[in-house]
Amino acid sequence: MSSIAPLPEPERRAPGPAPDAGDLRGYEPIHPGGGLRRLGRRLAAPFVAIAALLAKFKTAALLLFKLKLFATAGTMLVSVAAYAWLWGWRFGAGFVALLLVHELGHVIEARRQGIPVKGVYFVPFMGAVMMSRQGGKDAAAQAWLGLSGPILGGAAAFAVWGIGEAVGSQLLVALAFTAFLLNLFNLIPLAPLDGGWATAVFHPLFWALGLAGLVVLAFIWPSPILLIVIAVGAYELWQRWRRRKEPALQAYLDVRPRQRVAIAAVYLSLAAALALGMSASHQKRTFSDRGGSAHTALVAPAPPAPARPAAS
Repeated sequence: MSSIAPLPEPERRAPGPAPDAGDLRGYEPIHPGGGLRRLGRRLAAPFVAIAALLAKFKTAALLLFKLKLFATAGTMLVSVAAYAWLWGWRFGAGFVALLLVHELGHVIEARRQGIPVKGVYFVPFMGAVMMSRQGGKDAAAQAWLGLSGPILGGAAAFAVWGIGEAVGSQLLVALAFTAFLLNLFNLIPLAPLDGGWATAVFHPLFWALGLAGLVVLAFIWPSPILLIVIAVGAYELWQRWRRRKEPALQAYLDVRPRQRVAIAAVYLSLAAALALGMSASHQKRTFSDRGGSAHTALVAPAPPAPARPAAS
């Protein structure tokens, strides 16, 4: 139990003359609302300061968001976070890095052809895309632009696979298998995939076969990504068939036979190499990531675990 001390009695003063009315002219009584107003001003002060800073640095912030490097890095970080949520941050970072190498192949070829590049952007669970102000001047130039991504991406996949086998890293081999699959999928002969632009120098029958193959794949492995590619590819195929007799399209498709042979050789060789790489690195194995939690991925077999000593 606690006790409350009594309030001290007020100090007694000798009676004096009453204050003159003139002495009270500058006196203002205390109103209960004054404290609330002061509290409101104190609470609003940080927000006012932030608004002033935003207004002051508005131009700098707008310039920062317009930078291509900022947009590329920002979308990369978002993609890494999305993939890390499912497969762990190491796999997510490696997968996005391999996507970047694939897109850099397109960027290098675009620069070689003198095509202005607007930037590279990543979309979680959709991949990445290189945005340019224009395409190739003809179907052959567009074909090399499409093949450049899988060429550099496939080379990176083989390099990662080789390192993973050399050091015994299941994670690197899993990343290599995923890169083989990604680049091989992009060679399907249907726009907007890279294979669609690579086979644009040939008969439209290639695009029809690619469309039919994707429809079958969508029934076996339903995916919203496949549905989007099928929709865009069907529209592109219809547009090309509808404009097949236009002089502009015929001039665009006018490619020398030697160019057609070279493009066909690179396309078929690249598809075969990626298929072999994917088959060689395809083994079902469980590896640990994301702080020790196990999940299944397609990687090379790991060496057997050491035997545990028998309990005494």
